Amino acid sequence: MSVTILFLGPLRDLAGEQEREVAAPLDWDGLLEAVGPEIAEQLGEERVNVACKGKVLADKRTLHAEDGDEVALLPPVSGG
Repeated sequence: MSVTILFLGPLRDLAGEQEREVAAPLDWDGLLEAVGPEIAEQLGEERVNVACKGKVLADKRTLHAEDGDEVALLPPVSGG
């Protein structure tokens, strides 16, 4: 039983990988532990969003991912 964490944009560079498999179920505290302190610090910022099952969470701290789910870490997007 596992959850896939996807690291996007600059978070992928910090993680050194595009995705990581972790044990399911996964909640907010488990996510912070799974990604390590540097990425956890980034996730604490309001501008970084978390999506689960293809939907951006209104409150990322309510994360509850189950077996087979995909959790995407979405850094701020700049545009021009």
